[in-house]
Amino acid sequence: MTYRAYAGIGSRRTPDRILSLMSELSGKLADLGWTLRTGGADGADQAFLTGTGTLWAQRKGEYELYLPWPGFNGHRWAKLEEPSIDAFGIAARFHSAWSTLKNDGVRALHARNVHQILGADLRTPSRFILCWTPDGADGVKVPTSQATGGTGQAIRIAVAWKIPVFNLRRPEHLARIREGLLKNPT
Repeated sequence: MTYRAYAGIGSRRTPDRILSLMSELSGKLADLGWTLRTGGADGADQAFLTGTGTLWAQRKGEYELYLPWPGFNGHRWAKLEEPSIDAFGIAARFHSAWSTLKNDGVRALHARNVHQILGADLRTPSRFILCWTPDGADGVKVPTSQATGGTGQAIRIAVAWKIPVFNLRRPEHLARIREGLLKNPT
């Protein structure tokens, strides 16, 4: 069987109704054997983890948690507790203002996004991205912008690797998830 992982990510300011939907979708994907990749931030990341059952200590689904530094947001276990040096290199390539970022912590947050998309080894890409951003960016029809926030970094990397991005801010993406992916996962 082929390894099936997806990245469940998005804004810390995701609306409550979308957070509930993210939990529901991640639970359904866990039931279908998908592995969640996320970053442990408040908002969207926590909603995806909730759906897999990981926050209740009842492991319903598999997950890979990628942190920017050990203990980020109170998490005690992660696939990686800090990004690899190579992830920092990829992150720098896809961030237009890398040299102006405030500090190493901010850079680590962006480098952590690389692992969510490409896996711990940076050679096992997620099969798709499930996210929510205020602007509905998918990197193709709607380009990333400052309004996309940090999720834009992950979207740009996904597009470069030809990984589909489903932004729940976009009704047509939600329909594709509900009608296609959950019924006929590839």
